[in-house]
Amino acid sequence: MSDSTQSGPIRLTRLPSGLTIVTERMERVETVSLGAYVGTGSRHETEAENGVSHFLEHMAFKGTERRTAAQIAEEMDAVGGHLNAYTAREQTAYYAKVLKEDTALAADIIGDILTHSTFDPEELERERGVILQEIGQANDTPDDIIFDRFQERAFPGQSLGRPVLGTEGTIQAMPRAALMGYMRRHYPASNVVIAAAGALEHEHIVELARTHFADLAPDPAPGPVEALYQGGEFREDRDLDQVHIVLGFPSVAYKDSDFYPTLLLSTLLGGGMSSRLFQEVREKRGLVYSVYSFTAPFNDGGLFGIYAGTGESEAEELVPVTLEELRKVQEQISDAELSRARAQAKAGLLMSLESTGSRCEQLARQLQVFGRVVPVAETVAKINAVDKAAVQRAAARHFRAAPTLAVLGPSRRVPKVADLAERLAA
Repeated sequence: MSDSTQSGPIRLTRLPSGLTIVTERMERVETVSLGAYVGTGSRHETEAENGVSHFLEHMAFKGTERRTAAQIAEEMDAVGGHLNAYTAREQTAYYAKVLKEDTALAADIIGDILTHSTFDPEELERERGVILQEIGQANDTPDDIIFDRFQERAFPGQSLGRPVLGTEGTIQAMPRAALMGYMRRHYPASNVVIAAAGALEHEHIVELARTHFADLAPDPAPGPVEALYQGGEFREDRDLDQVHIVLGFPSVAYKDSDFYPTLLLSTLLGGGMSSRLFQEVREKRGLVYSVYSFTAPFNDGGLFGIYAGTGESEAEELVPVTLEELRKVQEQISDAELSRARAQAKAGLLMSLESTGSRCEQLARQLQVFGRVVPVAETVAKINAVDKAAVQRAAARHFRAAPTLAVLGPSRRVPKVADLAERLAA
């Protein structure tokens, strides 16, 4: 017997196996986005397994007991659909977007790759080479790899600090049995949310899930290892035209009371063309082409960061100017900039609701983080409730903590992290 709840166009069913199905019917669309969202990612891996979640994501499309890799691609292309996947630190997703009449095919293919993949040895070796190329490409892209180095320094020696792609060493050494064992342990029904949005009927999606995901394992998945932020410095001198810098701090989890104040802090500090950093660092001083801030929340913590790409000579001025903005935002925020930050946050949320794919992903993520679907009105109300004092409190909480600094490129003019910590504490 299943457990079902309903709230307007959103409906939720939990099967006895633990599999959760959530749908949202969207009027005036002719498509359906459907995905299987697994509550496991790179932070659930051991050191020897680093990269296995991403490796699994690749191998899922490389053949099942009923389909070859070519047939998976051909069947989806034959109906004009899109099939894709991604791996994050706390989630792995497999999803498709199709015309409404092809919903059953999307569920069939995604269910097939999650329950009957064969991990053909020849395909595995071929894909191992592809992933090694992907790692090499990331290492050759400084404004990409700098974020991995930042994460590694923030959480050194921990699963949350290791790269999602893995390393050349772990990927080269990873046997077929490791992938199969990891999938068996971490892909049980209770750790999977089937989410769908668009031109659909909830009961139809539930029946498709019963049929195509019935062979998911019954055992509970192991939880992640607790993460401990440490901070510090990564610095690599390379012969580049720019020096790439990420300065960051420990931040808040999804459920933290400062989550929305932190979101607005990031927006007004470095979230758009009117933001403080963009105006001061780029528009007034011309020190960078690109500068922005970001938040990376997790279930039990998070990171707040600022990225800048600048020239070697400009780096010396860039860092103290940035630190001054971090100091000032703790002391004064105007009504106008807070209003702009609220508007940006709400617009981003509401615009995303127009996409079946984004809505599908949001439903799954909310269930995995909060155990429920969060009404849009509730989120908007929380954004509106953030006042200047809350944002200043969040700024003080973040920018008085131990910083993490990652620098890649001609770095001799970038101050040491110890100097930054001293200036921030002053």
